[in-house]
Amino acid sequence: MNYTKKRYLTYGLITVFTFVLPFITINGNHMLLLSFDKLRFEFLGFTYNMNELYVMPFLLMFLFIGIFALTAMFGRVWCGWACPQTIFRVIYRDLIETKLLKMRKIDNKQKDINYDKDHNYIKKYIAIFIWIVLSTIITANFMWYFVPPEDFFTYLQEPKEHLFMILFMVTLITLLFFDIIFMKEDFCTYACPYSRIQSVLYDDDTQQVVYNTNRGGDIYQDGAKHITNIKQWASNEECTTCEACVKVCPTHIDIRKGLQVECINCLECSDACSKVMGKLGKPSLIYWGSTNGVINSVKNTLFNFRNNTYIAALLVSLILAGVFAAGKESMLVNINRTTKLYAIKEDKLVTNNYLITLHNRAENNSYSYDIKLHDPRFEIKRFNSPILTPNRRVKSVLIIKTTEHMRLSDEKDIPLKINATFYAKEDPNIKLEKTLTFIYPRDSLFK
Repeated sequence: MNYTKKRYLTYGLITVFTFVLPFITINGNHMLLLSFDKLRFEFLGFTYNMNELYVMPFLLMFLFIGIFALTAMFGRVWCGWACPQTIFRVIYRDLIETKLLKMRKIDNKQKDINYDKDHNYIKKYIAIFIWIVLSTIITANFMWYFVPPEDFFTYLQEPKEHLFMILFMVTLITLLFFDIIFMKEDFCTYACPYSRIQSVLYDDDTQQVVYNTNRGGDIYQDGAKHITNIKQWASNEECTTCEACVKVCPTHIDIRKGLQVECINCLECSDACSKVMGKLGKPSLIYWGSTNGVINSVKNTLFNFRNNTYIAALLVSLILAGVFAAGKESMLVNINRTTKLYAIKEDKLVTNNYLITLHNRAENNSYSYDIKLHDPRFEIKRFNSPILTPNRRVKSVLIIKTTEHMRLSDEKDIPLKINATFYAKEDPNIKLEKTLTFIYPRDSLFK
């Protein structure tokens, strides 16, 4: 199986996985969902409230370190084998235009379609219509990672109530239309930031697409833009200059020039060269390997110091994410102050008001919650102890008052810290320590 077929198989597996994943649930929780509507993050069957997103930084660290590690080890393998932009272009160019509508030759991706000459206008609009339909499906699939499918299809039946979601989908469909039909591979070359950082991460041990100059010869010498010295080649230089590797390149480069920022490691050039050289009984001149391995004949290993450092950093990120995820709270408390900072009563005692949001994170049990203050200068004047069913959130007003008159400052209000414990009356192990800020007025206001 050549690289192209392996790549198409990879695309198929990624597509199936991406479409199926939003429908997989564990105990009613999705495998991957970031819901802005319900303010929660679901990952691998676990649910995290927005207040619990301390696990997210470690997942983001894993993502970014993983990108750097993947590039340093395997070049732009993501671009050629998993990037949505590449997959969408392959669907439109190779599947719709080439296989389905026969508008272009599969072995020549450099040449654009001449609609005037070939009279392919009807096919052009058919291809555009098919892509608009596919863009709508792709957009819906993307939305399922932010709006669960069971809610998504319900929201579609009430478009006026969910106008933002509809407008967002229309915008994304428009961007996909412009990107795939008009911008094409120019996105990879000029717009993608990943292509700009890849060369910084490369070294002679990075796996990439390499043209073997030891066998094929230096086609481009001294930075020349055109092939030089063909007639002076020695008999051991095997490149036939058939240009098959150039014609098939989707980003319009000549891999024989060496490493280029446009190369996405799709390896179509290697397959094209394999066909030509195979007729001569020789292997391809274009390899999936490293500069050291192919050109310098230096044996290298994947587990060198640089790669081991990346692997260690990835493991640390995963371990920290697991540790913090395991410390998932049974209850969540969010404390907000009201617009009124304080009130002074007739007996010179002071009150502060708070809006408390309590969230019962238990999956099966209901609890009633209460508060204990750890400072004798303060007591609770009002708090309605709520009873919360599993996974329910409720807001309640908390009023704290002083037990004595404190002379702290004649010139300014003083913020005081109060340590408090929020706990479930039914289970002493379910508790959460919080610090509240109590604003005490300047003494001149008491006169």
